[in-house]
Amino acid sequence: MERRLAAVLIADVVGYGRLSQADEEGTRARFQADLREVFEPSIAAHHGRLVKTMGDGLLVEFHSVVDAVRCAVEVQRAKSERDAGVAADRRLAFRIGVNLGDVIVEGDDIHGDAVIIADRLQTVTDPGGVTISGTAFDHAIHKADVGFAYLGEQHVKNIGDPLRVYRVLLDPAAVGRVVGTTRTAGARLLILGVVGALVIAAVAALLVWQWPAPDRPSVAVLPFANLSGDPDEEYFADGVTDDLITDLAKLSGLIVIGRNSVFTYKGRPVVLQDVARDLDIRYVVEGSVRRSGDRIHVNAKLIDTATGDHLVAKEFDRSVSDVFAVEDEMVRHIVEALGVQPTASEQDQLARPPTANLEAYDYYLRGEQAERTGLLREALQLYAKATTLDPGFAEAYTADARTAVYVWRLDYDNVLPGPVARKRAYEKAGRALELNPESSRPYAILAILQVVDRRYEEALDSAGRAVALGPSDAEARAALSLVLTFSGRHAEAVAAIDSAQQFNPNLSTSERLVAGLAFLLHGDARAIETLKRARAEAPGLIDIHYLLAAAYARAGRLNEARDAAVEARRAVPIVSVENFRVLYAHFRNGQDLERVLDDMRDAGLPEWPFNFRGKDRDRLNGEDISRLAFGRTWQGRTEAGEPALLQFSRDGKTAFRTPTQIVTGTAFVDGDTLCEQSENVLLGRPRCGPLYRRNHGAGQPAYTYVNAYTVFHFSPVE
Repeated sequence: MERRLAAVLIADVVGYGRLSQADEEGTRARFQADLREVFEPSIAAHHGRLVKTMGDGLLVEFHSVVDAVRCAVEVQRAKSERDAGVAADRRLAFRIGVNLGDVIVEGDDIHGDAVIIADRLQTVTDPGGVTISGTAFDHAIHKADVGFAYLGEQHVKNIGDPLRVYRVLLDPAAVGRVVGTTRTAGARLLILGVVGALVIAAVAALLVWQWPAPDRPSVAVLPFANLSGDPDEEYFADGVTDDLITDLAKLSGLIVIGRNSVFTYKGRPVVLQDVARDLDIRYVVEGSVRRSGDRIHVNAKLIDTATGDHLVAKEFDRSVSDVFAVEDEMVRHIVEALGVQPTASEQDQLARPPTANLEAYDYYLRGEQAERTGLLREALQLYAKATTLDPGFAEAYTADARTAVYVWRLDYDNVLPGPVARKRAYEKAGRALELNPESSRPYAILAILQVVDRRYEEALDSAGRAVALGPSDAEARAALSLVLTFSGRHAEAVAAIDSAQQFNPNLSTSERLVAGLAFLLHGDARAIETLKRARAEAPGLIDIHYLLAAAYARAGRLNEARDAAVEARRAVPIVSVENFRVLYAHFRNGQDLERVLDDMRDAGLPEWPFNFRGKDRDRLNGEDISRLAFGRTWQGRTEAGEPALLQFSRDGKTAFRTPTQIVTGTAFVDGDTLCEQSENVLLGRPRCGPLYRRNHGAGQPAYTYVNAYTVFHFSPVE
């Protein structure tokens, strides 16, 4: 049975039976006209699929819940205009419900709880209105040009748990508003998390980190508007915003919201009081940038959302070469207005311009834009150009290291081979710290590298330094959570990711993965919802599928666990318990890893890729494997159907070849398994597995070799 994640829209005509009794043929004709002239064009424009019509209603599937909401809004607004001159007793008014969830696929049809919920939602909708579920709201907020009203949790027929329900506010004046609820991420309780004895060499003291004290001013820097009239200048306005966030986040006397959360407001009108409520802050910085030739015009305001007072309102008209001086002045005015007293070291950091080379700065900003849009190879090239022009540009080295870690950790070999990415990340982060030892981000990057390399004490030290040097840096706290998780300190890991969410309520997908892992190992019920949201954002990321299936199983929700396992295998066919064992072999406490692996087995995830299962009676022992392998060549095909060769030298060197790849490495026999190891595969870790005789007759491969990376059916050739 095939399942997939989908956004479901159901529309139904209000009082269709009554209208049909008065004029059956006319009512049907008007329904068909609305379908043809209103619904179908909007569905197509928003990349949806009309699954079927159901008498007086219709069922539509979308890949994106944002597209589904936008389509629903467009339809209802169009119907409002279309029916303006129609008599009330002849109007067809539709109610629309939108939900996001797993659907069961049967041919061209879809059904299941996700469809049932969408149908129940439309029944509680006002005529001409749109109602959406909480899961749909979580993705559509700030992305669809509408407002929302929270209607509370409601019980609906045949669905056990109550649903969060939201009415879409169709009035254009309500764009960006959320009425009736707060959206603070996680509990806003004061949580103290003491992180052991993390030695800070620079200060030779114990590091104690905690949630910020409530009397510290809290600030969100909203994305500055690009007023140049040229969309290609967007990256420059974003760069000014990022610089302000980075500089303000260096101050221990402030709470500063992270980029990922504030940039959800980019390009849309906002109500500052809503921003304050959503992000749990009091002060907002907003402004605009216009670059024309060698001049820049910057407008910046600091606003107290509680009173509406403008505490700072400044305009700057300067040469482009003065951009850092302008940013310094903005920071100084903000700090003074909020009564914050930077420490001596913080003043030194604020006084440091990132670079004196404007061309290097431009390459760096373009690199940041490329990285955010997934153009990782281009981003690395742009960072390299920036550091070539200015070898003292610490922020560019840091950005390079951050991107290289991402490439290495996710095995993006099409960008850089794994060993090259790992070496580059270490080198660039190290160089950034040589240039600026008081910078937070390089330490966070090193912490991730070190914990994956099983250098736990160094990783704890690096993560502690990152948090100490970046008091408002959510990325540093997420890195600390990751290190604490793999070090076996689960309560502290949860406290660290909770504190990260105060600074960045809208965590990035990678940070959600960190949070989900921490919650899972600590037994926190938030693991499932966190990982479900991460999967919706990045359905191709194999780690999320593993952990979501495990989280369902640990919660005893075995049907959902098995559905998640099926979805995992559909999305990534090589998904297996053994693959996760190799990828996550850096748990300090082996029992933590085994617990997660058992959860995955309970969910129904296969032990080996492609759900391969061999028979014990056909399994080769270590001596047979050695005779069959070393000094010989195996020829056959992979489970995916690609022809392949695996060549062994007598001293254990290997080359695995298919039409699409060549992987070189070494091989050795461990007990009754054959182990391969290559720098470019699975973080360079050994991948070991058994061999089986196939007994499939003449002309068929004689053996099968399986490990965490592949299933290879072969016969030896001389």
